[in-house]
Amino acid sequence: MEGVEMKRFTVLENSPMVMNALASKLGLSSALQFYDVYSLDGPDLLGHIPRPCYALLVIIPLTQAWERDRRAEDAGMGEYEGIGDTEPVIWFKQTIADACGSIGLLHCAINGAVKEHILPGSTLEKLRADAVDLKMTERAQMLYDSKPFEEAHASVAMLGDTLPPTDDSAHGQHFVALVKGDDGHVWELEGSRKGPIDRGALSAEEDMLNPRALELGLKRVIKVEQDAGGTNLRFSCIALAPAASELS
Repeated sequence: MEGVEMKRFTVLENSPMVMNALASKLGLSSALQFYDVYSLDGPDLLGHIPRPCYALLVIIPLTQAWERDRRAEDAGMGEYEGIGDTEPVIWFKQTIADACGSIGLLHCAINGAVKEHILPGSTLEKLRADAVDLKMTERAQMLYDSKPFEEAHASVAMLGDTLPPTDDSAHGQHFVALVKGDDGHVWELEGSRKGPIDRGALSAEEDMLNPRALELGLKRVIKVEQDAGGTNLRFSCIALAPAASELS
Protein backbone atom coordinates (compact mmCIF):
# COMPACT_ATOMS: atom_id res chain seq x y z
CA MET A 1 0.00 0.00 0.00
CA GLU A 2 1.52 3.28 -1.12
CA GLY A 3 2.50 5.56 1.74
CA VAL A 4 2.17 2.82 4.36
CA GLU A 5 5.32 1.56 6.08
CA MET A 6 5.98 -2.14 5.50
CA LYS A 7 5.60 -4.43 8.49
CA ARG A 8 9.01 -5.43 9.82
CA PHE A 9 10.04 -8.54 11.78
CA THR A 10 13.23 -9.16 13.76
CA VAL A 11 15.95 -10.96 11.81
CA LEU A 12 16.27 -14.61 12.86
CA GLU A 13 19.41 -16.67 13.37
CA ASN A 14 19.66 -19.68 11.07
CA SER A 15 20.29 -22.32 13.71
CA PRO A 16 18.61 -25.60 14.70
CA MET A 17 17.71 -24.10 18.10
CA VAL A 18 15.79 -21.22 16.56
CA MET A 19 14.20 -23.04 13.65
CA ASN A 20 13.18 -26.10 15.68
CA ALA A 21 11.48 -23.77 18.16
CA LEU A 22 9.72 -21.90 15.36
CA ALA A 23 8.68 -25.12 13.61
CA SER A 24 7.20 -26.43 16.87
CA LYS A 25 5.40 -23.15 17.54
CA LEU A 26 3.84 -23.18 14.06
CA GLY A 27 2.79 -26.82 14.31
CA LEU A 28 5.35 -29.12 12.70
CA SER A 29 5.53 -32.55 14.33
CA SER A 30 8.50 -33.30 16.59
CA ALA A 31 9.12 -36.32 14.36
CA LEU A 32 11.23 -33.95 12.25
CA GLN A 33 13.97 -31.55 13.31
CA PHE A 34 16.71 -29.32 11.93
CA TYR A 35 20.41 -30.19 12.12
CA ASP A 36 23.55 -28.19 11.43
CA VAL A 37 25.25 -28.98 8.12
CA TYR A 38 29.01 -28.79 8.74
CA SER A 39 30.20 -29.77 5.27
CA LEU A 40 28.83 -30.35 1.78
CA ASP A 41 31.63 -32.71 0.80
CA GLY A 42 32.60 -34.74 3.86
CA PRO A 43 30.27 -37.72 4.39
CA ASP A 44 31.66 -38.18 7.90
CA LEU A 45 30.56 -34.64 8.77
CA LEU A 46 27.01 -35.42 7.62
CA GLY A 47 26.70 -38.66 9.55
CA HIS A 48 24.85 -37.02 12.44
CA ILE A 49 21.91 -36.16 10.16
CA PRO A 50 19.30 -38.97 9.82
CA ARG A 51 18.06 -39.61 6.32
CA PRO A 52 16.14 -38.82 4.28
CA CYS A 53 16.83 -35.11 4.37
CA TYR A 54 13.70 -33.29 3.20
CA ALA A 55 14.86 -29.67 2.94
CA LEU A 56 17.78 -27.31 3.43
CA LEU A 57 17.47 -23.81 4.86
CA VAL A 58 20.45 -21.67 3.93
CA ILE A 59 21.73 -18.12 4.48
CA ILE A 60 23.88 -17.03 1.55
CA PRO A 61 25.70 -13.67 1.15
CA LEU A 62 24.45 -11.69 -1.84
CA THR A 63 27.70 -11.33 -3.73
CA GLN A 64 28.00 -9.34 -6.95
CA ALA A 65 28.23 -12.55 -8.98
CA TRP A 66 25.15 -14.12 -7.40
CA GLU A 67 23.19 -10.89 -7.74
CA ARG A 68 23.99 -10.76 -11.47
CA ASP A 69 22.93 -14.39 -11.81
CA ARG A 70 19.66 -13.73 -9.97
CA ARG A 71 18.84 -10.66 -12.04
CA ALA A 72 19.46 -12.55 -15.27
CA GLU A 73 17.21 -15.42 -14.20
CA ASP A 74 14.44 -13.15 -12.94
CA ALA A 75 14.50 -11.11 -16.14
CA GLY A 76 13.42 -14.21 -18.03
CA MET A 77 10.55 -15.02 -15.68
CA GLY A 78 7.02 -13.73 -16.01
CA GLU A 79 4.77 -12.90 -13.07
CA TYR A 80 4.14 -16.00 -11.01
CA GLU A 81 0.66 -17.41 -11.62
CA GLY A 82 0.79 -20.70 -9.72
CA ILE A 83 -2.38 -21.63 -7.87
CA GLY A 84 -4.24 -24.74 -6.76
CA ASP A 85 -3.36 -28.13 -5.34
CA THR A 86 -1.56 -29.25 -8.51
CA GLU A 87 1.42 -26.99 -7.77
CA PRO A 88 4.57 -29.03 -7.03
CA VAL A 89 5.40 -26.48 -4.31
CA ILE A 90 3.62 -23.65 -2.52
CA TRP A 91 5.60 -20.40 -2.66
CA PHE A 92 5.10 -17.11 -0.85
CA LYS A 93 6.16 -13.70 -2.13
CA GLN A 94 7.75 -11.84 0.77
CA THR A 95 6.07 -8.54 1.68
CA ILE A 96 7.18 -8.41 5.34
CA ALA A 97 10.60 -6.85 5.88
CA ASP A 98 13.16 -9.17 7.51
CA ALA A 99 10.73 -12.11 7.59
CA CYS A 100 12.97 -14.12 5.27
CA GLY A 101 13.90 -16.59 8.00
CA SER A 102 10.37 -17.48 9.02
CA ILE A 103 9.21 -17.56 5.39
CA GLY A 104 12.14 -19.86 4.61
CA LEU A 105 11.03 -22.12 7.45
CA LEU A 106 7.48 -22.00 6.11
CA HIS A 107 8.68 -23.05 2.66
CA CYS A 108 10.52 -26.02 4.21
CA ALA A 109 7.57 -27.07 6.39
CA ILE A 110 4.62 -27.02 3.99
CA ASN A 111 6.16 -28.61 0.89
CA GLY A 112 7.02 -32.10 -0.28
CA ALA A 113 6.88 -35.00 2.14
CA VAL A 114 7.24 -32.65 5.11
CA LYS A 115 3.62 -31.54 4.80
CA GLU A 116 2.57 -34.97 6.04
CA HIS A 117 4.07 -34.00 9.40
CA ILE A 118 1.95 -30.86 9.91
CA LEU A 119 -0.13 -31.16 13.07
CA PRO A 120 -3.93 -30.95 12.67
CA GLY A 121 -5.39 -27.64 13.81
CA SER A 122 -2.01 -25.90 13.73
CA THR A 123 -1.00 -22.55 12.25
CA LEU A 124 0.93 -24.40 9.54
CA GLU A 125 -2.15 -26.38 8.56
CA LYS A 126 -4.23 -23.22 8.26
CA LEU A 127 -1.57 -21.26 6.38
CA ARG A 128 -1.11 -24.06 3.87
CA ALA A 129 -4.83 -24.67 3.41
CA ASP A 130 -5.55 -20.96 2.98
CA ALA A 131 -2.65 -20.45 0.56
CA VAL A 132 -3.39 -23.23 -1.91
CA ASP A 133 -6.18 -21.52 -3.83
CA LEU A 134 -4.88 -17.96 -3.59
CA LYS A 135 -2.98 -16.09 -6.28
CA MET A 136 0.47 -14.66 -5.51
CA THR A 137 -0.64 -11.23 -4.27
CA GLU A 138 -3.55 -12.56 -2.21
CA ARG A 139 -1.34 -15.28 -0.74
CA ALA A 140 1.29 -12.75 0.31
CA GLN A 141 -1.38 -10.55 1.89
CA MET A 142 -2.82 -13.50 3.79
CA LEU A 143 0.59 -14.19 5.32
CA TYR A 144 1.13 -10.47 6.00
CA ASP A 145 -2.13 -10.36 7.95
CA SER A 146 -1.54 -13.60 9.90
CA LYS A 147 -1.23 -12.76 13.60
CA PRO A 148 -0.32 -16.37 14.58
CA PHE A 149 2.56 -16.31 12.07
CA GLU A 150 3.78 -12.96 13.37
CA GLU A 151 3.51 -14.10 17.00
CA ALA A 152 5.36 -17.35 16.28
CA HIS A 153 8.21 -15.40 14.67
CA ALA A 154 8.37 -12.97 17.59
CA SER A 155 8.44 -15.82 20.11
CA VAL A 156 11.81 -17.09 18.81
CA ALA A 157 13.41 -13.80 17.74
CA MET A 158 15.65 -13.58 20.81
CA LEU A 159 16.78 -17.22 20.73
CA GLY A 160 20.17 -18.28 19.44
CA ASP A 161 23.76 -17.35 20.11
CA THR A 162 23.75 -14.04 18.25
CA LEU A 163 21.71 -10.98 19.18
CA PRO A 164 19.48 -9.67 16.38
CA PRO A 165 21.11 -6.78 14.50
CA THR A 166 19.96 -3.28 15.33
CA ASP A 167 21.03 -1.82 11.97
CA ASP A 168 21.21 -2.93 8.34
CA SER A 169 24.19 -5.27 8.88
CA ALA A 170 22.10 -8.37 8.15
CA HIS A 171 20.93 -7.04 4.80
CA GLY A 172 22.70 -8.66 1.88
CA GLN A 173 22.28 -12.08 3.51
CA HIS A 174 19.51 -14.12 1.89
CA PHE A 175 17.56 -17.04 3.36
CA VAL A 176 16.92 -19.69 0.70
CA ALA A 177 14.86 -22.86 1.16
CA LEU A 178 15.80 -25.83 -1.00
CA VAL A 179 13.14 -28.55 -0.98
CA LYS A 180 12.17 -31.69 -2.87
CA GLY A 181 8.75 -30.91 -4.30
CA ASP A 182 5.83 -33.21 -4.97
CA ASP A 183 7.20 -33.69 -8.50
CA GLY A 184 10.53 -35.01 -7.19
CA HIS A 185 12.41 -31.89 -8.32
CA VAL A 186 14.74 -29.62 -6.36
CA TRP A 187 12.95 -26.31 -5.84
CA GLU A 188 14.65 -23.09 -4.78
CA LEU A 189 12.21 -21.02 -2.74
CA GLU A 190 12.94 -17.44 -1.75
CA GLY A 191 10.35 -14.75 -1.19
CA SER A 192 12.38 -12.00 -2.83
CA ARG A 193 12.54 -13.78 -6.20
CA LYS A 194 9.84 -13.67 -8.91
CA GLY A 195 8.64 -17.16 -8.15
CA PRO A 196 9.76 -20.67 -7.21
CA ILE A 197 12.68 -21.97 -9.30
CA ASP A 198 12.86 -25.54 -10.57
CA ARG A 199 16.50 -26.65 -10.36
CA GLY A 200 16.04 -30.15 -11.76
CA ALA A 201 14.80 -33.66 -11.08
CA LEU A 202 15.93 -36.17 -8.48
CA SER A 203 15.28 -39.88 -8.41
CA ALA A 204 12.89 -41.30 -5.83
CA GLU A 205 15.86 -42.46 -3.74
CA GLU A 206 17.73 -39.13 -3.76
CA ASP A 207 17.19 -36.71 -0.87
CA MET A 208 18.30 -33.11 -0.36
CA LEU A 209 21.76 -34.10 0.92
CA ASN A 210 22.36 -36.40 -2.03
CA PRO A 211 25.33 -35.21 -4.16
CA ARG A 212 23.08 -34.43 -7.14
CA ALA A 213 20.68 -32.39 -5.00
CA LEU A 214 23.59 -30.39 -3.59
CA GLU A 215 24.97 -29.75 -7.09
CA LEU A 216 21.58 -28.52 -8.30
CA GLY A 217 21.02 -26.36 -5.21
CA LEU A 218 23.55 -24.82 -2.85
CA LYS A 219 26.65 -25.86 -4.77
CA ARG A 220 25.23 -24.14 -7.84
CA VAL A 221 25.37 -20.80 -6.00
CA ILE A 222 28.91 -21.54 -4.79
CA LYS A 223 29.95 -22.31 -8.38
CA VAL A 224 28.50 -19.00 -9.60
CA GLU A 225 30.78 -17.22 -7.13
CA GLN A 226 33.81 -19.36 -7.93
CA ASP A 227 33.40 -18.97 -11.70
CA ALA A 228 33.40 -15.19 -11.25
CA GLY A 229 36.66 -15.37 -9.31
CA GLY A 230 34.98 -14.55 -6.02
CA THR A 231 36.08 -15.86 -2.65
CA ASN A 232 33.03 -15.08 -0.51
CA LEU A 233 31.85 -18.67 -0.03
CA ARG A 234 30.46 -18.25 3.47
CA PHE A 235 27.05 -19.75 4.12
CA SER A 236 25.01 -21.14 7.00
CA CYS A 237 23.03 -24.30 6.29
CA ILE A 238 20.67 -26.43 8.35
CA ALA A 239 18.89 -29.60 7.23
CA LEU A 240 15.35 -30.81 8.00
CA ALA A 241 15.31 -34.57 8.60
CA PRO A 242 13.78 -37.20 10.91
CA ALA A 243 14.36 -36.68 14.62
CA ALA A 244 16.95 -39.09 15.97
CA SER A 245 14.50 -40.23 18.64
CA GLU A 246 12.12 -41.41 15.92
CA LEU A 247 14.73 -43.85 14.60
CA SER A 248 15.60 -45.57 17.88
